Amino acid sequence: MSRRRQTTSSRQVEERLQKIRQEIDSIDEKLLDLLNRRAGLCLEVGGIKSEFRETAFKPFREKEVLERLKEANPGILPDDHLHSIYREILSSSRRLQQPQKVVYLGPEGTFSYFAGIEYLGHSADFVACRTIADVFQSVMSREAELGIVPLENSLQGSVGQILDMFLTHDIYIQAELFCKISHALLSSAGDLAAIKTVFSHPQALEQCAGWLRIHLPESKIVPVESTAAAAGRVVDDKSACAIGHERLGKMFRLNVLSHGIEDIPDNWTRFIIIGAKQPEGGNQDKTSILFTLPDKSGALVGVLSLLARKGINMKKLESRPLRSEKWQYVFFADLECDLSDYRYDELKRELADACHFLRILGSYPAGSYLHGT
Repeated sequence: MSRRRQTTSSRQVEERLQKIRQEIDSIDEKLLDLLNRRAGLCLEVGGIKSEFRETAFKPFREKEVLERLKEANPGILPDDHLHSIYREILSSSRRLQQPQKVVYLGPEGTFSYFAGIEYLGHSADFVACRTIADVFQSVMSREAELGIVPLENSLQGSVGQILDMFLTHDIYIQAELFCKISHALLSSAGDLAAIKTVFSHPQALEQCAGWLRIHLPESKIVPVESTAAAAGRVVDDKSACAIGHERLGKMFRLNVLSHGIEDIPDNWTRFIIIGAKQPEGGNQDKTSILFTLPDKSGALVGVLSLLARKGINMKKLESRPLRSEKWQYVFFADLECDLSDYRYDELKRELADACHFLRILGSYPAGSYLHGT
């Protein structure tokens, strides 16, 4: 091909790119106008909600918006991209309506923190709490609108302390999300050869034990209070590394020496978002309950029979020792139904009669599985 033909071809490509960029700029201006019109409507909604003391977070409405958009999406824009874009639009909308403080088990950089970002977006004010009890207390006192805590892990079961908190705090589940847990090896060092010490949360160390035995058999293993704390410990120590979320590398300016180091890759944690009020409206397709039973034969069978008679599927049933009374147990159950619906009023009365104590923790939308955390 001659130089002249190459020049002509290059000019045509550049002219076409320029035309496409101008069209993109024009679309961006239209999008900006539409986003501002949307923001104006959100401010109006915020004024109405403030008048009636409603919260900005409406999980059923947000789920409805996302599902409607996915159904209408012609497919050029992948659904996961659409979800990420609207996660931030919805996050901005909530912030425009009223300030939204979200507390979580800290410090910043824990899996709870990243789960909150993944579900609620970046416009919320995320505040770290030192303990799970502090998260519950902050929400119950209305110091924070929402809290996010891990409820259970697919490999290691439920977080018993969360169930204990529901017994002593008048708090409701607003929403749930399932996050894939993947661990990375983070360090100021440039390669594994320099590593002498490994820091992380005990749970993360256990989940990566096999990998550590193979790749760092001589290294000292040191458990610390969180994966984020581990990352902070190794910033100035090139002989040490931390195990934690890959995004911690960017937060602490650490190198990612290896990623996906968990021994079992199909590892998920179920997080719940908690609030001081039961969420209203929408398709409340899941309900969680806590209950204790009278000390008599067949008490649990009686409760299960009531649910079976109504055709209600139980997704989870777990017992835990009741801390206030020895040899007594509290049961936690997930039901595929909306117990807040008036159609279940008779069932709730029957359940209350069959139980020594019954507490409905919330009816909420079934959670989605998010791979981004």
